[in-house]
Amino acid sequence: MKKQIGKWLTILIPLFIGIGIIYYQFTTLTTDEIGKIKISFQKANYYYILLSLLIACFGYWSRAYRWKFALNHLGYETKFSNNFFTVCVSYLVNLTVPRSGEISRAALLKKYENVPFDKAFGTIVAERIVDLLIFFLFVCIGFISQFEKIYQFLLSKNIAIKTIITSGIVSVILFIIFIFIWIYAEWNIIVKLKKKLSGLIEGMATVYKMKDKWKYIFHSFLIWFSYLTMFYVAIFALPETSEISFDIVIMGFIFGSLAVGFSNGGLGAYPFSIALIFSLYGISNNIGIAFGWLVWTSQTILAILLGLISYVLLPVLNRNK
Repeated sequence: MKKQIGKWLTILIPLFIGIGIIYYQFTTLTTDEIGKIKISFQKANYYYILLSLLIACFGYWSRAYRWKFALNHLGYETKFSNNFFTVCVSYLVNLTVPRSGEISRAALLKKYENVPFDKAFGTIVAERIVDLLIFFLFVCIGFISQFEKIYQFLLSKNIAIKTIITSGIVSVILFIIFIFIWIYAEWNIIVKLKKKLSGLIEGMATVYKMKDKWKYIFHSFLIWFSYLTMFYVAIFALPETSEISFDIVIMGFIFGSLAVGFSNGGLGAYPFSIALIFSLYGISNNIGIAFGWLVWTSQTILAILLGLISYVLLPVLNRNK
């Protein structure tokens, strides 16, 4: 009886959380803003939204497929279905507490594939490091190509450029010092910490040690290409955004990704980040917010649906575990 109750709670809790997230988002808007967003939703071409969601599903698939290379390197032959379903669940869980999906992903793999949590989590951390480097490449391309526009925007907001540069340099120096101490220091606390984190470190080290590292890197770029394509396709859903240039798309994608990364799935931040960056290029705030809501809502619904379906299918397809 307790197991049945637990299964139902596992299914219903994420559902109510997802509904609560969407409800909370709309309560932060004025009646006038909601009215304009409804108009945009009504005139949107949902063919492009569905195509965007299909591309997003491909990104889910590629992330799950990439994971098998790291796990195989550690000696674990996992079912692709379990990899895929745990990835889907992680997207859903990330809508509640930022980055908590990574923990649930490793925990579920431990439960259904008996992969030690620390090693599975280590491979996920390695993924995030690779993803961060690729995203940083997008940021460099976007900011270099749009430097003048961003520079003028920062000046208009009285943001000190020197402070940003100094903070960045100090952060890099501190990171290098930390890495140097971690590798070469023989302090007792460092040695003990290395032993406790040995499984995590082994998982993180899979990227440069694995036999299929180039396939892993290929899928890493493929994942981010699918994210960008997903965002690009969505601009054709609204007449007001269908003709914006690709450089604006890049900047919108960067700021939207930052909003998702630093919040629980872009909660309260994604539409307004898109509106902010679009406003630099003369796109009205209402259209920017409406477009952000259109993309965020569709992607959130997809994450909720795939996450719930995965929650249900994982125990069904792994009855013996």
